[in-house]
Amino acid sequence: MQYEGTVYRPPSEANSFLLQATIGCSWNHCTYCAMYRDKTYRVRPVDEILDDIAETGRTYGPHVRKAFVMDGDALAMDLGQWKPILRALTDTFPNLRRVSCYATAMNLLAKSQEDLQRLRELGLKLLYIGPESGDDVTLKRIAKGASAADHVDAAKKARNADMKQSVILLLGAGGTDRSEEHAAGSAQLATDMDPEFLSALTLTLIPGTPIHKQSQSNRFEIPSVEALLKEMRILVAGANPRDAIFRTNHASNYLPIQGRLPRDRGNIVQSIDAALDGAVPLRAEWLRGL
Repeated sequence: MQYEGTVYRPPSEANSFLLQATIGCSWNHCTYCAMYRDKTYRVRPVDEILDDIAETGRTYGPHVRKAFVMDGDALAMDLGQWKPILRALTDTFPNLRRVSCYATAMNLLAKSQEDLQRLRELGLKLLYIGPESGDDVTLKRIAKGASAADHVDAAKKARNADMKQSVILLLGAGGTDRSEEHAAGSAQLATDMDPEFLSALTLTLIPGTPIHKQSQSNRFEIPSVEALLKEMRILVAGANPRDAIFRTNHASNYLPIQGRLPRDRGNIVQSIDAALDGAVPLRAEWLRGL
């Protein structure tokens, strides 16, 4: 099986079968993201996708327990394209427990409730959604394409279809001038979206991206490490989902943490405060990455 270009997946999909059903991202305007800028969005021919599933099944069939459908937002595919893929995954891998993909608020809202429920019935159980911020000013600046309210509506549709959600927020996305607003808005959005999984990544300025160009012309300034930790503290102190696994285990972060919110809020805040006081070592700059 061959992949086109660089492939990306969430940390929790490290042991998953990575199936490239779409190439690139159907939106591809986010100012901070360089992942798919070298690709033009398209859906691969279904026959090719089914061939990849069959080939993997012949070698790894009984061992595949999770499948992650790529690229950037495979949920954009029509139901007619999803159906044979999900059926083939179920038929090929007898121990398959979960199929997941990236999703945007835009393509969630574009799907009917009936289509989402049908996708869930066919095996699509988990959506990774990256609003990055709950601050509408920040969302507009980073060209996310959807407001905080849009993300709440999208989360409601996913929940009504019994799909689990992993919500991703981006420390530093508001810059120095919107740092507190970005963090407070993100805490509120995490509460309102009420995901099963919640993670925070840290903004990395990648050469060639619009936000990197803005930083070079002094139109954007990334917060200091201390300010980024304070953003995380505001997020953890304010987020109140019913029961979410919270992680900052992505390589971009200075302080890897894991716990449940709201249950472990006190312990997580204490860990962040210890890091702010210098009592807990941070990840070295050379160890950080995407």
